Amino acid sequence: MRADLHIHTVASDGTWTPEEVVARVCAAGIGLFAVADHDTLEGALAVADVVRRIPGAPAFLPGVEISTLLDGTLVHIMGYGVRPDDPPLLDLLRANRERLEWVNDETLRRMARAGYPVDLEAYVAYENDPRRGGWKGLNFLIDAGLCRDVRDFFERIFVDPVRPPAPDFPHPAEAIARIRAAGGVPVLAHPGASLRHLGPIEEALAPFLEFGIAGVECHTPYHSPETTARCRAFVLRHGLLVTGGSDCHGEFADRQLGIPPVTVEELHLGDLVGRAMK
Repeated sequence: MRADLHIHTVASDGTWTPEEVVARVCAAGIGLFAVADHDTLEGALAVADVVRRIPGAPAFLPGVEISTLLDGTLVHIMGYGVRPDDPPLLDLLRANRERLEWVNDETLRRMARAGYPVDLEAYVAYENDPRRGGWKGLNFLIDAGLCRDVRDFFERIFVDPVRPPAPDFPHPAEAIARIRAAGGVPVLAHPGASLRHLGPIEEALAPFLEFGIAGVECHTPYHSPETTARCRAFVLRHGLLVTGGSDCHGEFADRQLGIPPVTVEELHLGDLVGRAMK
């Protein structure tokens, strides 16, 4: 059974609606999938409703991808199978979305101060189309002719002095604790990407054992075969879960659904399979 445990919808920065996600997953022959939008459960809950209405739908695992900060480094923690009505978790997600909006708004304010022809009043009135993927500030800049695409944004615009300081996202240990308290399973997303500057992958992963992580996303398009193998060896040595996912955002960003190809049998999912809707 093929698996993809990291997919995004229009609820955060993907281009596919919940209905489209399920249709694409079915067409790709994926038997177990998860939606984990950035700092919101909205997409996962909507996909769950779609799955309930479709006889023979693939097994579905609701999730969320939480923004955290570790010594100035943005780290994403996946939370699978959390209770969607858990107040402390919902408070954390709401605060994180406010932080993301601040980064969005502050970037354009700093661009204006740096001399870019940014019309801040037009930006406030701008209505973003979530079907485009990305976020309001990015799409506004593209439509204003100030940015070509997301790559151009990060390479040319979102750099000093325009880039705002990192917001006060929670420490990974706090997000992990909130996920566990909400009945969920915390998994570190694509460590070979976010932690690559911290030295050997084994050293970068080690602190997360103390933070209480339950698993690591070893199979991801961000990892080379060597990084995948070293992640798997570390994770299995410490009795953690091995997950995998495409981080697909639909037509936004260059990541394809179901890539890297991985099966449930190749992963080590523990009771995550039992938590999936079937």
